[in-house]
Amino acid sequence: MLASAAGIAQNAPMPPAPSLSSPIVIAHRGASGFRPEHTLAGYELAIDQGANVIEPDLVPARDDVLVARHENEISGTTDVADHPEFATRRTTKTIDGQTETGWFTEDFTLAELKTLRAKERLPKVRPANATYDGRFEIPTLAEIIALAKRRHVAIYPETKHPTYFAKIGHPTDLLLVNQLQAAGWDSPDAPVFLQSFEVANLKRIHKLTKVRLIQLLAGAGAPADGAQPSYAAMITPAGLREVATYAWGIGPDKAQLWDGADPTRASSLVADAHAAGLRVHPWTYRAENMFLPARFRRGGDPIAHGDVAGEMGSALRQGIDGFFTDFPVIGVRTRDAYVAERTKAR
Repeated sequence: MLASAAGIAQNAPMPPAPSLSSPIVIAHRGASGFRPEHTLAGYELAIDQGANVIEPDLVPARDDVLVARHENEISGTTDVADHPEFATRRTTKTIDGQTETGWFTEDFTLAELKTLRAKERLPKVRPANATYDGRFEIPTLAEIIALAKRRHVAIYPETKHPTYFAKIGHPTDLLLVNQLQAAGWDSPDAPVFLQSFEVANLKRIHKLTKVRLIQLLAGAGAPADGAQPSYAAMITPAGLREVATYAWGIGPDKAQLWDGADPTRASSLVADAHAAGLRVHPWTYRAENMFLPARFRRGGDPIAHGDVAGEMGSALRQGIDGFFTDFPVIGVRTRDAYVAERTKAR
């Protein structure tokens, strides 16, 4: 289905990544630049804009139904604080070493979560999105799978905080794999990319399913499960070869594509990952100046749009295999222009 994402068996030696033809555009939490994130309306719009893939972050309800939220703490993405019947559910928890206070999905049944409505997470940055507050439900993974099948796109689920959830009795990885298998998706060419910032859970999942696995990488710190000393160690040539023993690709912070000492100069990450047989899907390309490197900003207003197409194009010219964006319409247009240029140059 996706030209740049032809599946290979994960238990076989990985060949070098193929020459690029059409990198995939991954709608980050939907068309998040235009609608509140993780809503069916946002996913639908992303597909309308040409995205190849939609991305749900997954967290569990109390009754172990997987739902799409950026985090399990939902005060910033739903109207839960406006529901007096849930006032006593507000609590403080420590998740991956961080203390948070709010309302958490694992303390609500699915039926209760369905009484809430989504709201824009960044209302000061994206005020137009906030006009949609209160319109959309929290979608389940089952609803997202049904949408993807109906619209013929792939999904890119992220397992959020898997170690934390396992410790409190919610085996989210197994729930996810079982649901994908029930959907008929358990092969290297299934329309699924399964991602995690942790390592041990991807290694476990690798034994349970043949769908493509993506090791997410952050620009600083280390995996929350302590399986590796740092993300920096994981992007060395040796570290990438280790990742390739269980993953199909990597999802680096977009800044990792560039030299830290000279942000206009490419790092060796894309070449090193391809040499290890890994595909590269960096995150996340956003149009607002505040999210752009200095050379792509336009004007002094932090929420005005800069040249995100230029930033995407610079990454595409490095040879990435796809990318996450909040603005799929810009991503598709930029990707298509890049492919056309390459085709013309051949």
